[in-house]
Amino acid sequence: MSVSLTLKNISRRYVKDNEEFMAVNNVNLEVNPGEFLTFLGPSGCGKTTTLRMIAGFETPTSGQILMDGVDITHVPANERGLGFVFQNYALFPHMKIFDNVAYGLKIRGETGASAAKKVREALDMVGLSKEEQRYPNQLSGGQQQRVALARVLVLRPKLLLMDEPLSNLDAKLRLHMRTEIRRIQKDIGITCLYVTHDQKEALTMSDRIMVMNRGHIDQLGTPMKLYEDPATPFVADFIGQANLIRGKLQSVDEQGLGHFVVDGQMLRARMGQQNPPAVGEEALLVVRPENLRMNEKDNGIEMRIVNRLFEGDRIDYHVVLEGSKQEKTFSMSVPFLPGTEIIDIDTSVNVSFNPQAGVLIKG
Repeated sequence: MSVSLTLKNISRRYVKDNEEFMAVNNVNLEVNPGEFLTFLGPSGCGKTTTLRMIAGFETPTSGQILMDGVDITHVPANERGLGFVFQNYALFPHMKIFDNVAYGLKIRGETGASAAKKVREALDMVGLSKEEQRYPNQLSGGQQQRVALARVLVLRPKLLLMDEPLSNLDAKLRLHMRTEIRRIQKDIGITCLYVTHDQKEALTMSDRIMVMNRGHIDQLGTPMKLYEDPATPFVADFIGQANLIRGKLQSVDEQGLGHFVVDGQMLRARMGQQNPPAVGEEALLVVRPENLRMNEKDNGIEMRIVNRLFEGDRIDYHVVLEGSKQEKTFSMSVPFLPGTEIIDIDTSVNVSFNPQAGVLIKG
């Protein structure tokens, strides 16, 4: 069942030791039916608080929460018809998998053949139809996570809320479960709000990502849009790796490329659509490590290698601007292929990039 959700000027204020703290500050959001939307940001940015207000576990200090146009801001959590999957699976260890999944239906007064059919359908959705007579401690972490998901799906929620559901799994299992959760969500067409601090999780799973920073939304958009056209230095740095090089925008040419001066050296890059700098203004060049090239003369700048890391599939070089007052270290990532030359530390190189691979934003 698809549903649309609207947040209107949602804020959550806490008072501690007579000091006010805005955990969520004036958040506005429209969620499309059937969408997988991820709340992404560091610890303390307000993403979990926002999710808990939508779930009904916390009440906004101000603002409205609407579902299908109906105000549910003060509706109790158990009357909202939402499903919530927690970090810890909270399975009952003494109950078999079938009974764990059936528990919510039982509380709702549903038993018998109809309830059993719903339980088996939910277990089938998550690929655990053969495990219904086992106990939680007989399952792997990934299987337990799928039981927790089935226990929510069996209730046919209007909206699925997930708070860091993969944080307790090892790296390999996390990769597998990302794919599984996304597949299940697409198969049943449910609207899903997903909280994580893991950028790769957000990029690979989401239709859209809401990047939060200090209680407000820094940017909302598709994974590709956020990666290619970050609105702020925070988003640029948080979504993937990014080099942020400070300089001044000198002019914009007929192709829409900004001419950007860094320590007297000229570079060209496309203008950011979300937050472009003005001509003559201090600005930031955002360029990803994988987009930098060595010793190609066009659109390049002199840098010096100060460190290198061999990572198997690539070599990561750490470089600094040659003779610059900017002491910041930048990163470039070179694929390691047969015959790849490894450059020595302390070597001066010309570091360049395709102008379309760099973007200029306000600093």
